Amino acid sequence: MATTQTKTYLGRRKTSVARLQMENGQGSITVNGKPIEDYFTVPRMRIHAIEGLKLAGKEGALNIKVNVRGGGISSQSGAVRLALARALQSDNPQVRDPLKKAGLLTRDPRMVERKKYGLRKARRGTQFSKR
Repeated sequence: MATTQTKTYLGRRKTSVARLQMENGQGSITVNGKPIEDYFTVPRMRIHAIEGLKLAGKEGALNIKVNVRGGGISSQSGAVRLALARALQSDNPQVRDPLKKAGLLTRDPRMVERKKYGLRKARRGTQFSKR
């Protein structure tokens, strides 16, 4: 019994993890089972997430299915963006240069710093009271 293996591409930002599957099609994009317009309701986040398609010239040519977990809407958008850029680069190595120049293949390393004992937050101490 032959099964077709689909490749899953991973993208991360802060605490969000996006798993993306891509195939040739008519351009439908679903995120967690919903159309992208329903999941990323803020237009800026939607544009941010699919920016790589415009640079690669693949708008309307690929069906994309994404599962994303963790973090907030902005973090999830960044994770989808990285997963999509990695998928496009793997599919066609010629699009690596424009994606790299636009900074889409770079994983954003910024994370929330952990809280330390004896402090109120990661670096904020208690307020000094003279009296």
